[in-house]
Amino acid sequence: MQDQNIAIVGAGLSGLVAAINLEQAGFKPQLFEATDRVGGRVKTDYRDGYTFDHGFQVLLTQYPAAQKYLNYDLLELESFYSGAVIYNKGHQDKIGDPLRQFSLLLPTLSSRIGSVADKLKVLKLNTQLKKKSFDDIFLAKEKTTLQYLKDYDFSEDIIQNFFKPFFTGIFLEDDLKTSSRKFEFVYKMLGKGSAAIPKKGIQAISNQLMAQLKHTKIHFNTPVKSIQDQEITFGNDSKENFDYVIIATEASHLVPNLKNQHTLWKSVDNYYISVEQRAFKEPMIALIADEEALVNNFYYVSKPNSKEHILSVSIVKQHKLSKEELKERIAKDLKDFVGIDTVDFKQFYHIEKALPIMQTVNYMLPKSETQLKDQIFLAGDHLANGSLNAAMLNGESAAQAVISKIKDGIINLA
Repeated sequence: MQDQNIAIVGAGLSGLVAAINLEQAGFKPQLFEATDRVGGRVKTDYRDGYTFDHGFQVLLTQYPAAQKYLNYDLLELESFYSGAVIYNKGHQDKIGDPLRQFSLLLPTLSSRIGSVADKLKVLKLNTQLKKKSFDDIFLAKEKTTLQYLKDYDFSEDIIQNFFKPFFTGIFLEDDLKTSSRKFEFVYKMLGKGSAAIPKKGIQAISNQLMAQLKHTKIHFNTPVKSIQDQEITFGNDSKENFDYVIIATEASHLVPNLKNQHTLWKSVDNYYISVEQRAFKEPMIALIADEEALVNNFYYVSKPNSKEHILSVSIVKQHKLSKEELKERIAKDLKDFVGIDTVDFKQFYHIEKALPIMQTVNYMLPKSETQLKDQIFLAGDHLANGSLNAAMLNGESAAQAVISKIKDGIINLA
């Protein structure tokens, strides 16, 4: 084992993958986590027999980093059909990829969402992006997703009633201002693979990464107050020096010269609700496209044959409702737009830091760009494109930069 003392701040996916890479190179890092478990924003609560993810999160199975670091068989992934159930103006429509799910052929062709020309363009875009490399995507000139869709000549109908509600749930903003690079990346991943959730919840991803660590000491409930050179000051004001530090979380409040470079975040509200009816049996994401609705999307956490129907409901639009007022509004939306009755509210999450707000996005952070100071390095998905893939890749980049610095004295760009 190498004897350098290396600290990793933050036990989210980025910090965990950084630790995996350091262990593989013979190091024994220490991982400092402010909360009581690993995962960062990728967490699940298990209560009274229910599985509650912190917000609606999915794993896109074509993520290269996920394929490298995760065992999908052990995760027991449960995939969604490619497409969505859309509620608008009192109607239910199903639209999806009939080449992957034949049962969606007739519903898609007969749906009121978009014209025949729109549906052909969807298939054309899917085919084009499958062939497009990550370099081509992330080196392209950026525009908003909305402008991208308009430039592709999609109709206002399909933009407003499919793309907008669908990608609002992914981007956590309802104006489609997110970079066209991220749109192409997500669309490519969805076109080649599927969106899935582990059987035991999204936390299973974090737990599986942690289980790969054999020589890393993890310090839970150990918040970091500041980092000055290689000295870490912890929440209890104790101090410790390290040879190298990887900050795998937002660094602006930890490092003095970054205080004016803080990350801005998008928030989301997530409610788990027991309802009386199951509006559809397929494993699909449902969208409420009506402009008047506050609810953006929902999906059935429970299986079709379950005794109790449980929904995960997401609210992306900004509001000033109290928790009780929000309950009433959600119940009204589900009744008015979907036709299902609410029985009980099981669990609520307000995720203040759900996704970083990014003016420009990139695929990943190269090793050379992870170095903040001589022996301090940065990681985290907020430095690239705000995805599970970016979190893992940036953790790998930071760790490999540290390894290069130790072994070669410089960061080898190869």
